[in-house]
Amino acid sequence: MKKRILFVDDDPLVLDGLRRMLRPMREEWEMDFCDSGPGALAHMARTPVDVIVSDMRMPGMNGAELLTRVMELHPRTVRLILSGHADRDLILKCVGSTHQYLAKPCDPEAIKATVRRAAATDGALQSTTLKALVGQMSRLPSIPSLYREIVEALQDPEVSMAVVGRIIGRDISMAAQILKLVNSAFFGLRRRVSSPDEAASYLGLDTLRSLVLSLNAFSQFDGVKVEGFSFGDLWLHSLQTGAAAKAVALCEQAGRKLADEAFVSGLLHDTGKVVMAANFPDRYAEVVRLEKAEGLEPCEAERRVFGASHPDVGGYLLGLWGLPVPVVEAIAFHHRPRLGAERTFSPLTAVHVADAFMHRAGAPRDAGPEPRLDYAYLDDLGLAARVPAWREEIEQTASLREAS
Repeated sequence: MKKRILFVDDDPLVLDGLRRMLRPMREEWEMDFCDSGPGALAHMARTPVDVIVSDMRMPGMNGAELLTRVMELHPRTVRLILSGHADRDLILKCVGSTHQYLAKPCDPEAIKATVRRAAATDGALQSTTLKALVGQMSRLPSIPSLYREIVEALQDPEVSMAVVGRIIGRDISMAAQILKLVNSAFFGLRRRVSSPDEAASYLGLDTLRSLVLSLNAFSQFDGVKVEGFSFGDLWLHSLQTGAAAKAVALCEQAGRKLADEAFVSGLLHDTGKVVMAANFPDRYAEVVRLEKAEGLEPCEAERRVFGASHPDVGGYLLGLWGLPVPVVEAIAFHHRPRLGAERTFSPLTAVHVADAFMHRAGAPRDAGPEPRLDYAYLDDLGLAARVPAWREEIEQTASLREAS
């Protein structure tokens, strides 16, 4: 079935240009074009769309306002925005309501690739069983206001660590959790950190922002008990996977943006487990029992009990947070990377590899191939030969952390 894409821009010349530029995509997409926010909402009330791509600056209702309304009325629609550097103030207003930004002027191939990837990711998460399962959940994670404040502060290139520290310091519980984590052996700092602004200085603002997001996701379910399941162990695994995914990305010289996306994807990759266990503790205990009694992989056991797995649930829910499309893709497909739309190294690649290595941490090197690694996927990317180098990088990073 073709994906339906809606493009919104108040300039008729821009819409005409998009029609011409995207004509080759007619075999793949059904495309509609609207010249205003209210017109787009009226169109979507009649005809649901899979992806909306909106300009930022429009009279009456700007792109930020439009996508916020789309999030409220049509939460499963993937929301992309076209914005220029002058739109910073408007961009801040739609943090959390937009899945990805495309900078103006935008290369036609970038639009095609981003929309194709977003549509593919969301399409793979559309199932009646998954929607019914999520619909039964009464305890769902929410994106914290503290995260939004930090994101807003980071838009200012001159923001100081003291400002970020004050933002975090207003949430006493979160500040305490961050300081406890920063002073643990995991980060291996040489001196004790006593304030949130010091933590920002040592870790970097992007890492700190990711920790706020993931700590919040886990802390919302404090006190939940599931037989045979440890939220603490899962949190440690998530931390290790995030660090390992970032190490793999840096090993590939993938750039800071991709490395940061790999880190936050690793931190959040098992959020689906947290949500499933917290909402259905008895049923998740059965998942754990099946893993042990029959030697099933977690995803297989989850599908047997729930009809869906933790990557499905995590990708579905976190897609509603407005996280970048590559992050949602990495969370949703980290056990089945060939479902991803990209055929180059991506956060999905990094998290798939990191998760596989972390699940086998401590195994001897001569134990054979990593059973959780999809070598066919890595071979398609031309990266299968990189596995030993990634293993070395992950082990070295872990050794440095343990020695500190």
